Amino acid sequence: MRDPGLSEAIRAAGGVSELARQIGISQPSVSNWIRIPAERVISVEAATGVDRTVLRPDLYSGKKMAGDIDEVDAARAQEYALLAALLTRAPDADLLWRISQLRADASPLGLAHAALAEAAEQTNAERVEREFFDLFIGLGRGELLPYGSYYLTGFLHERPLARLREDLAKIGIARAGGVVEPEDHAGILCEIMSGLASRRLPAPLESDRLIFDKHMAPWITRFFTDLENAQAADFYRRLGALGRIFMDIETEAFELPA
Repeated sequence: MRDPGLSEAIRAAGGVSELARQIGISQPSVSNWIRIPAERVISVEAATGVDRTVLRPDLYSGKKMAGDIDEVDAARAQEYALLAALLTRAPDADLLWRISQLRADASPLGLAHAALAEAAEQTNAERVEREFFDLFIGLGRGELLPYGSYYLTGFLHERPLARLREDLAKIGIARAGGVVEPEDHAGILCEIMSGLASRRLPAPLESDRLIFDKHMAPWITRFFTDLENAQAADFYRRLGALGRIFMDIETEAFELPA
């Protein structure tokens, strides 16, 4: 019997197949769910608009973030969740609308939010879907390959991916069923970091520092810079700027003494 939160997500998406399509996994994987896996809550929330407290009340207990985390980690988790949602699939009209409502301040990150919100307001789902295809899929391959192995070695599925899988296993994070992309995909790494910052993923303290320092810092800023300057990028140019600025903030924070 399906968990009520999963049933609500399926209803909001318009069916199992549509929910699977919107979050970028296979329909049989979603069909086999009894409840939404912890690592998929943020993606399902972004795709359906159903609040995480409804999707998995056992994890969120009426709060926006699980556990007794501070405001900084909550904000970090949300930032990573936004990057993950937009890097793993093209946004639909509802997600674009919600991005257009992002609040901003005068900080570099706030201004990047404002630019992304403006871009979301000025485009539509069909245009962004074509842009996503040209950037990340393409006919044969997209303009960019958002994988750690590629950025570090020039090839896919190389030793950096194996080392990442070893470290994920050590901290108790397993590959979710139905996930096609390797774990060193920029969007999946951001999803993992969101789960670690929010404490949704049960892992030892400082696991986010480990993953960032070893498996993101050596290449992720270069990826976001490339996205910011990609020929096919319009909406995603603003996401590249946001990602670059946020990664700089994370790098400075992790360089401080633990």
